[in-house]
Amino acid sequence: MTDDELLEQLKRQGLLDTAAANRLKRDSLIGGESLEATIAKQRLLDDAKVAEIKSTMVKVPYKKVDSQALDEKLLLIMPEETARTYGTIPLSLENNVLIVGMLHPEDPKAQEAVKFIARDKHYSLGVYLISYGDWQDVLKRYSPYRSEIAKAVKSLNIKEGDGKKSVDLENASSTEDAPVVKIFADTLREAVQSRASDIHIEPQEKSVRIRFRVDGDLRQEASLPPELAQPIISRVKVISNLKIDETRTPQDGRFRAKIFNKDIDFRVATFPTPLGEKVAIRVLDPSTGLKSFDNLQFLYRNLEIVKEGLKKPFGMILITGPTGSGKTTTLYAFLQTLNNDSVNIVSLEDPVEYFVAGVNQSQVRPEIGYDFASGLREILRQDPDVIMVGEIRDAETAGLAVQAALTGHVVLSTLHTNNAAGVIPRLIDMKVEPFLLPVSLNLMISQRLVGLLCYNCKAQETAPQNMQDVIRKSLQELPEEVRSKYPEPYQIYRGKGCPICKGKGILGRESIFEVFKMTPALEDIINSSPSAQKITKEAKNQGMLTLRQDGVLKALEGLVSIEEVVRITDDE
Repeated sequence: MTDDELLEQLKRQGLLDTAAANRLKRDSLIGGESLEATIAKQRLLDDAKVAEIKSTMVKVPYKKVDSQALDEKLLLIMPEETARTYGTIPLSLENNVLIVGMLHPEDPKAQEAVKFIARDKHYSLGVYLISYGDWQDVLKRYSPYRSEIAKAVKSLNIKEGDGKKSVDLENASSTEDAPVVKIFADTLREAVQSRASDIHIEPQEKSVRIRFRVDGDLRQEASLPPELAQPIISRVKVISNLKIDETRTPQDGRFRAKIFNKDIDFRVATFPTPLGEKVAIRVLDPSTGLKSFDNLQFLYRNLEIVKEGLKKPFGMILITGPTGSGKTTTLYAFLQTLNNDSVNIVSLEDPVEYFVAGVNQSQVRPEIGYDFASGLREILRQDPDVIMVGEIRDAETAGLAVQAALTGHVVLSTLHTNNAAGVIPRLIDMKVEPFLLPVSLNLMISQRLVGLLCYNCKAQETAPQNMQDVIRKSLQELPEEVRSKYPEPYQIYRGKGCPICKGKGILGRESIFEVFKMTPALEDIINSSPSAQKITKEAKNQGMLTLRQDGVLKALEGLVSIEEVVRITDDE
């Protein structure tokens, strides 16, 4: 059965329209993943429902799987590599009959893999079709990170001491090196499995602490003997091509590894401390870090304004927000929207996070004089149509970006301000002539990240009275057609916590936006006396959705928590 056939059936069932089906097919091809994987990751449909529909098409019965109920011994029947490669998992073994769950029971290679296991162990074989989400949950049982780390540490025979000893890698045999290599490899796998954005390896006085940042929050994953600090950090340095003997100054590096059949980049930064070097590793997984424009969740008026802005042949689109607010993700999504064979896109980044096919990406190196300003001058000689500048940090870069927009280029970049209305005062503060802004600046977008409620355990409830008041105040200035969608008493959603989200109620993060566009009225303000108060008033006159309003709407749609929206946004 082909992806086209499955998409056609989903359309017949009324679960997808033609545009959504085409986007899914495109994203599946770009991501190099199965259609079921793309559907599950984008959370467009209940993957159990998709599996039920597919089961009727391939004539294989569907079975819901409780991953926690599976016996550990059962998992030993099927190697993890087989389970991952062929989308199969063992479900039960009774009376010499092995029951397996398969993502793609119609796949001849997957069929042959499970038949081989059954023949090898002299079992009869039964097959069910399972959902992508259930398959992923069972795969997590194959990666018992802490127990594997404990085994590797135990094999080193480290005796407890005062915490000041270190393993001498120069004299260590390959047998002794192997556990350190395994500890680090298991750490990378666990980080990818946990959807971590960063790994921190931190030497402490009596341990080496390993922490992951997941959905914006740091949490400890493992604690190792202090004797392992030097060997593990040396291992990181070796594969990142850093100087092993340089421990006094910070170093930056990068490496790529194939994990779970995906090429994932890791960006490494070391930092000297009195107890040894600390290492921060950014996990750059394209399947989670790269989003398409349709996944950004621009709502109502915001969606129309951004689409209109991206169609303009020249001008600046500036995205603002604090560090870690998802600005780069939004920039990459815009790039992918503009990316086609008829457009020459050139980017200046610090550093290049994700590699995008068809985009000419360049990394600035300030230490050799190649910074955003000098790079922007060189870019203009590359006959670009679209220019992406990672960040406008100084007056020189701001002036060059404005000149590029004036000379017929689309310029995408980021800026540090508190909100969208703060972009114009900031650019003027960076010595950009005010009269140049109306003809060079198209869109100003501010954003923040909010925890995305777990699709599996979120439940609807009536908002408490204090939140009813917040929601009512946020909606009162919106058009009637928007307000009428959400009758009182307002219903919100809350993540109860489940095995899929590890009890947090949050699974990923979602952006909230405010989008401010250039208008004749705004041009008059800029050309007269552009104060922050006048610009903010014009934003309200435009009917701009504030960060608070966008967040409240997404809370009412069941995407995010209303409490978190209120916590991170101003009552404007």
